Amino acid sequence: MPKPSIIEDNLSSQDCADCPIRHRAVCARCESEEMALLEEVKYYRTFQAGQTVIWSGDRMDFVGSVVTGIASLTQTMEDGRRQMVGLLLPSDFIGRPGRQTAAYDVTAISDVVMCCFRRKPFEEMMVRTPRIAQRLLEMTLDELDAAREWMLLLGRKTAREKIASLIAIIGRRDAELKLRSAGNDLTFDLPLTREAMADYLGLTLETVSRQISALKRDGVILLEGKRHVTVPDFDRLLEEAGDDTDGGLLV
Repeated sequence: MPKPSIIEDNLSSQDCADCPIRHRAVCARCESEEMALLEEVKYYRTFQAGQTVIWSGDRMDFVGSVVTGIASLTQTMEDGRRQMVGLLLPSDFIGRPGRQTAAYDVTAISDVVMCCFRRKPFEEMMVRTPRIAQRLLEMTLDELDAAREWMLLLGRKTAREKIASLIAIIGRRDAELKLRSAGNDLTFDLPLTREAMADYLGLTLETVSRQISALKRDGVILLEGKRHVTVPDFDRLLEEAGDDTDGGLLV
């Protein structure tokens, strides 16, 4: 395992109560005694944008959550073609207890900080700590729902709907992490470049740029620079995404 960086050393003393993903992470329901046990097997790792977190098939000695930043899940076919099959946003979980190897390539799209747990002790804690196992089950079911919704997005939605959906997903997650509702005048930074958005959505870079410009022109989003987004009316964004206004989105 690589030697922790200076940033990781600074983070190692961070109080879990101040963690920005505490209310959504796998430890969200843990009591103080359980948090103390997790502290014993916890460490932080940082990855620069473009750096590989783990390769598919490699042994995983850790599991953990994205604290800040965003990473991609990518699968490589036998002929070398690659497809991005998922995104890991803050509070999303990496790794599978009981599975010794990684199923996908995980790559940092932006600078990423991860809260990691040594896999074996974490698996043992799951047996003794029902709150952790229950929360992980909930997160896994949410991930399954998200995968099914993403199949719909890629298979049936138009380019405009795909872009609006992705913006809504990122905006809603940002609001949840800040303990705010995804209401009007929602403001956040897109963590993805337009090239990464095109790769993930199966679109060309030109199409992504054109659709973002169209959403801006029509007043669906306000854009400052290339990534700072304001959504004046979240319900309208959901309509553009082809989703129900009651919040039928990926989480």
